[in-house]
Amino acid sequence: MDKNRSIAIDGPAGAGKSTIAKLVAKKIDYIYVDTGAMYRTIALYLMRNNVDENDEVKVAEAIKDIKVSLDYVDETQIVLLNGENVNDFIRTPEVSRITSLIAKYAAVREKLLDLQRNLAVEKKVIMDGRDIGTNVLPNAFLKIYLTASADARANRRYKELVEKNETCDFESIKKDIIARDEQDMNREIAPLKQAEDAVLVDTSDMGIEEVVACLVEIYEKKCAE
Repeated sequence: MDKNRSIAIDGPAGAGKSTIAKLVAKKIDYIYVDTGAMYRTIALYLMRNNVDENDEVKVAEAIKDIKVSLDYVDETQIVLLNGENVNDFIRTPEVSRITSLIAKYAAVREKLLDLQRNLAVEKKVIMDGRDIGTNVLPNAFLKIYLTASADARANRRYKELVEKNETCDFESIKKDIIARDEQDMNREIAPLKQAEDAVLVDTSDMGIEEVVACLVEIYEKKCAE
């Protein structure tokens, strides 16, 4: 198979993109690339260095010399910030909030674009994010738009936090998800939207195994065309 047969998975926050993409990658022997983790890494850097995330000029200046790269250990993606493994620090609510704000900045997107595209050229990748099929990999072999209702996505997040013994409120989580959808879909640069040639998959009433099986079937049908 041509290794350039990249797979792009887009969709809103909480749709299960990362979880599903990882599992599908293992099923079809692809490398999973979590682009959201790259943006989170930049957000973490800004937070650690007290850079105002609302000031686009300051953000652009602050990230000029930082290095964000990827490595893989035991088939797990490791995100490196100036050589430091930051996997354990980029999943907090505050990092998520900052990520959504800075992802719309041209300098941030440009910082990561070449890295993402080069990975797709060098390896068989399945990549998830907000604008993979529309902007990062517009010529992807297969595009999937993975979505779910706000209620379903909030419920998944709520359960995830409860399992971690974190204090949380369902309505607040749902409100944050809706606000992030609004922000992601209406940003000026590379907004979240379904690519014209993407296959829509609504996971609201599906379990993880069902979604994985569905995507693998879509992929196999595409390969058979």
